[in-house]
Amino acid sequence: MTNWDKEASLILKAELTRRDINYRVLASRLAAIGVIDSEGAIANKISRGSFRMSFFLQCMKAIGVETVSVATQDPE
Repeated sequence: MTNWDKEASLILKAELTRRDINYRVLASRLAAIGVIDSEGAIANKISRGSFRMSFFLQCMKAIGVETVSVATQDPE
């Protein structure tokens, strides 16, 4: 069974890694689009994986992701 919180966190972390973006840079880019959050708060949200879809979309927008693959290894 897929752990959806973990899956969301892994997708976000992978996109950040692909673009060589750390949490400090992410916080700055989020602030540029009007989403104010500290680096620590962002790190906590992502490590827990329990964030809203709106936060996920804000992060994707802030780092320039246009498409996301949601394919998992678990067939369920």
